[in-house]
Amino acid sequence: MTGDRSHCCPQGVVGKEPATDSGAQAAIPLSQTPIPRRWSSPIGGTFHMGSPGRGFVEDGEGPVRPVTLSPFAIACHAVSNLQFGDFVRATGYTTEAERYGWSFVFEGLLPDEMRGAHTARVRETPWWIPVRHAYWAQPEGPASSILARLDHPVVHVSWNDAQAYSQWSGTRLPTEAEWEMAARGGLDQATYPWGNELQPGGEHRCNIWQGNFPDRNTVDDGYFGTAPVHTFAPNGFGLHNVAGNVWEWCEDYFSPNYHRLTPARDPLNSEPAANRSMRGGSFLCHESYCNRYRVAARSSNTPDSSSSNIGFRVVRTEPPRDSA
Repeated sequence: MTGDRSHCCPQGVVGKEPATDSGAQAAIPLSQTPIPRRWSSPIGGTFHMGSPGRGFVEDGEGPVRPVTLSPFAIACHAVSNLQFGDFVRATGYTTEAERYGWSFVFEGLLPDEMRGAHTARVRETPWWIPVRHAYWAQPEGPASSILARLDHPVVHVSWNDAQAYSQWSGTRLPTEAEWEMAARGGLDQATYPWGNELQPGGEHRCNIWQGNFPDRNTVDDGYFGTAPVHTFAPNGFGLHNVAGNVWEWCEDYFSPNYHRLTPARDPLNSEPAANRSMRGGSFLCHESYCNRYRVAARSSNTPDSSSSNIGFRVVRTEPPRDSA
């Protein structure tokens, strides 16, 4: 993999302009059967962060180093469509995908007639199609709906959208270090949140691509697109889907030199850059192309980018353990 900058996501989306006509209004559902937001127990202390050369050189996954974090709690699930709908209904917020009038949709999620009708594709990743009026509440465009996917992670949210939700909910996005420590679930230098074997005992532990990417997905894990936020067994800290399903935005600006630039205590890369960090991989990741569903893997995108496989989860800062 080294030397290969393969991505399953559309990278560095630039040149977006506000839409000249508005998209369809979201049919925002009421919270009837919500999945309660569950939080991890307080997490903090020292862990080994990074990967010893298993990933893409350009991503800067290493060197491995000890990192110490102040206590925090992280949501056990990514933010769901239902939860994001509560935010939109309460605030009237309009996502960037709605304002721009389009978002990237993975072609395999579209009906055949829509795939053939779209000729504008990302040259390096031609499986991404810019679909007019695709956004969080109609993920594949105007003919689609989230009503059967209320417990799935919200997608088509930019970093800026995730920040707006966090401010409203009294939470924040995790730093890369917080995300990785939480995703490891207490395991030291394991490849995945559950250990070093991708399918222990033949059991699927995450929602990623099986088969030949991007032409054939055998759906052995049960999901072609996103899976519900509480699918698959949780890791040691109670977190679901920190490998695969959707990419999750982090607070940091992205730098391939992250591990060399940031301090060993509560690291946060606040040096302005074009991209923000993402972690976790998505349902489109495959070991032959984008093997970034490992806990140390890193990726990034511009803060206004959105697509079918980008979501987020939130954290809250915990008081010191010796306080009342």
